[in-house]
Amino acid sequence: MIPEEDRGPAWLRDYGHTDFGDIEADILAMEDFAAKLKADVEQNYAPRAQDVSHSMLTTLPPAHVGFAELGLFLAAHERAQDAALQNVYNYANGTYGFATAAHEVSEKYRGADAFARAKVTDVHAGLRTAGLLPATEEDPS
Repeated sequence: MIPEEDRGPAWLRDYGHTDFGDIEADILAMEDFAAKLKADVEQNYAPRAQDVSHSMLTTLPPAHVGFAELGLFLAAHERAQDAALQNVYNYANGTYGFATAAHEVSEKYRGADAFARAKVTDVHAGLRTAGLLPATEEDPS
């Protein structure tokens, strides 16, 4: 038996042990969320993303020879433009892919016994299909 003074604080003794049961997913809420997320990307994000992308493609005039600081600024500006374009592109595609995966999972488990059948592997498969998780050896999709 461990002496009381060696057991640590009482509030920390059960750390890592839970008794709250299973985690449940609300399939109808997931489907509603997926539909709203897709609609938001299509209606609000995508049209503005094109404008932002077009603006970010503006090239600055070249630096004059002998003005090294301006050359360094232009190089940093070009890297920032590239990062911004990648972020705009990846956000749109990733968000749309996430919405698609949520929709696929909710479609699969819409029935009355959905809570009994839903598995984390199915969520992962949906995310792989959307390109948001890498394919595994067991799942070459």
